[in-house]
Amino acid sequence: MTIRVLLADDQALMRATFRILIDSCDDMEVTGEASDGKEAVELAHAHHPDIILMDIRMPGTDGLTATAAICAAPELSATRVLVLTTYETEEYVARALHAGASGFLGKDATVDELLNGIRTVASGEPLLSPGATRSLITHFLTKRAPRSHLVPSRLAHLTTREREVMALAAEGQSNDEIANACAISPLTVRTHIQRAMAKLEVRDRAQLVVIAYQTGLVQLDRP
Repeated sequence: MTIRVLLADDQALMRATFRILIDSCDDMEVTGEASDGKEAVELAHAHHPDIILMDIRMPGTDGLTATAAICAAPELSATRVLVLTTYETEEYVARALHAGASGFLGKDATVDELLNGIRTVASGEPLLSPGATRSLITHFLTKRAPRSHLVPSRLAHLTTREREVMALAAEGQSNDEIANACAISPLTVRTHIQRAMAKLEVRDRAQLVVIAYQTGLVQLDRP
């Protein structure tokens, strides 16, 4: 299946470069280009891409605002946002996750990292290293995010196995690693994750990670 990518960046040269790289791959293609967040939202509704490669700092509507609008739209539930920006700060990563982004890359990423990142997010996996995920979620999301709609009681709808798999995913483990830890197949792991996502009404695995830390399902040992 061809991965359909929408580019959102205010720099025409960057968009042209990304288009060349993406269109050179047999398994992906560029379906449109947006020069600001407002246009990104409009084109997302028009083309329903699989992935939106989203810059943060753009004139008018910025990338984070556009990401939030896209991720909140039920008709775009199959569209995932990969944030790609020069400003790879922890604050931006946390805000991108809050907005609903499924991944975050700096513009200093290599060509292979970019293309593999698109494939990773398209497959439903979050694009954050385990270390970055744990530190960012713990430091920012558990301290600054409103908790009223993400209380531990929400996890009561999950089975014991679903909570176990969710916790391991939040620690940055892959499906194969979770399968080995739980003595089940990778396909069964994927099924548990999908069921947890459905019960918690989240778009993807990255959002499961957010909830795991916000609800205290997973915690870090503090020095």
